Parts: sequence; C-alpha cells; structure tokens
Amino acid sequence: MDKEKLVQQFPTINLLKDEPLKYYTFTKTGGPADVLAFPESTEEAENLVLYCRNHDIPWLVLGNASNLIVRDGGIRGVVIMLLAMDQIQVTDNVVEVQAGARLIDTSYAALEKSLSGLEFACGIPGSVGGAVFMNAGAYGGEIKDVFDSCDVLMPDGTVQTLSNQDMAFSYRHSIIQVRHGIILNARFALKNGQHHFIKERMDELTYLRESKQPLEYPSCGSVFKRPPGHFTGQLIQEAGLQGLQWGGAQVSNKHAGFIINLDGATATDYVELIGHIQAVIKEKFDVTLETEVRIIGEEANESVTDESKK
Repeated sequence: MDKEKLVQQFPTINLLKDEPLKYYTFTKTGGPADVLAFPESTEEAENLVLYCRNHDIPWLVLGNASNLIVRDGGIRGVVIMLLAMDQIQVTDNVVEVQAGARLIDTSYAALEKSLSGLEFACGIPGSVGGAVFMNAGAYGGEIKDVFDSCDVLMPDGTVQTLSNQDMAFSYRHSIIQVRHGIILNARFALKNGQHHFIKERMDELTYLRESKQPLEYPSCGSVFKRPPGHFTGQLIQEAGLQGLQWGGAQVSNKHAGFIINLDGATATDYVELIGHIQAVIKEKFDVTLETEVRIIGEEANESVTDESKK
C-alpha cells in the first residue's frame, strides 16, 4: 500500500500514518495502524472504502475501541474510526444516531426527551456503531431490545438499511460480524416515560457500575461472555485467579471479570493472561470461557516467554 498516495487522494480526511493504536484503545495497548482514518461524513467513508476495495487494500472499522484488544504488531491496511460522525437527533420517540456517537451520550439524549429504553446503556463506554455491532448490553438490557434499524455500508460499496430482524441479534452478536459492513447510523425506538423515573434508574445503574467496576484503571471492559449456568467473575475467584498479574496486566481485585492495565501492560500481556484464565477454568470446572472482547491485529515480531511473565 502506498501510504503517501492514499493521503494525497483524500486531502479532506484526517489520515495518520503508522499511528499507534494504544492512543485510542481503552486498554492503552496496541501496535500501529498503517493508516488511521477519521472520515467526517458518510460520503467520505464510502469513498474511502471504495478506494480500498479498488486497490486491494485491507480495511476495518474500530468503534470507540472500548471492548477491544489490538495486538502489539498493529493492523495492516486502513483502520477507520467514525468518532467524528457523532450527531444525535430525536424525533418523537425515535433516536437517530450516527455510528461514532457515544452510547452514553445517546442514553442521556433520550433522558432529555423523557424517553425510556436506553437506561441500561448509560454506563456502556462504546460507540453506537460498536454497540450495535456486538449487541451490547448491561443490567438486563440489550441493544436488540430498542433497535429499530440502521444503515450499513457493505464491503461492495452499497448502503443497505437493515431492520431488527435483519440483524439476527443474539448474545453479543449481530449479522454485521459476519457480513463485515460499516454501521453508519442507527435508529432506536423508545417509549415515552417520566423524566424523574428514567433518571433515577440511570443514577442507580451508574452507582452500581462505579462501585463494582475498576474504572480507575485502563481496561477493555468485560473480558468474557457469561457461560450458561455460571458467573464468570465467581469462577475466576474460585479458581484463585483474582489479583493475578501477568506482565503489566492484572485480573482486577475489584471485579474478577475485568483485566486492568496496572503497569505498562502490552496487548500480549492481555492475550496471554486471557488464555491462561481460559485454560485454568476449563481444567478446574470444565467450563469454556469465550471472549466478549474482540482481539484483532498482528502479533509483534518479538515475543516474551511465558515464564518471564509470571
């Protein structure tokens, strides 16, 4: 890929060459993207994807990089972040949001109009696009419960509107994970409610989150999906893994379902610690822990032995 040619081709888009993704991920880890792009409109995103497609340049989209680990080798090709596309519009009981808007901000926009349904999302730090992509959820609510439709830029360059049924939502899954499009915006259908009851619920959930989660440290949020019939944090505690440090990463003493960047962790520290936890839980309880966090990118050229990490 000719990075200079790409930059010259799109003078209106903020394009950064060899940009370390640790500056953007919530874990504060991750290697460089060949090119990191910040389109500010649907048209810019469409043109960029079309260019990549026509020139055989790999591309992918990061949401808010909150529930994500980028390996230390970084990502080849073009990485697209839609953070500049963050408009929120409320019409009657429908909230229409560009994909780069924060889900937290969206929940508070609904509160302002006394619309109920997004209370569960008031503490989820990801972008709307990322939340729809993975059917994000918390405290008994999920995106699928309020999702109406979204516009998706498909890999072939077409834009398709997908309904709730089209999205094939399930636990931390949507059809976009299979079809690899870019969610450009989303519409949520909410219910009229009473402002003080909605705010009361959001305040309650914010308190629960702040009191139970290690928000004072960088982390990727909830690392593992909840296995059927079990609680992940409880399994990790019973296995004696809470507080375990691996390089600069540590199983949080505040919430065993979180891995924090305690002291200059690398993505490799995170990935190896995740693998170690999965192996121990499988051996002790015969339970398979699947990751909720997405792990993407290439390994670093140099690796450190497991023994030096312990």
